[in-house]
Amino acid sequence: MLYWALIFFVVALIAGLFGFGGIAAASSGIAQVLFVLFLVLFLATLVVRLVRGTW
Repeated sequence: MLYWALIFFVVALIAGLFGFGGIAAASSGIAQVLFVLFLVLFLATLVVRLVRGTW
């Protein structure tokens, strides 16, 4: 998921560089959503592993 967030971020940067504002904004939004989702899932997994004691 982090990989896809980085891909959309790069697409947003390239689209912004070439002046495609709509595509850049959409890609940036998707990248932000995927990154936040990655962080939530990562923290949830970390908490579950700490509670179970399987660290």
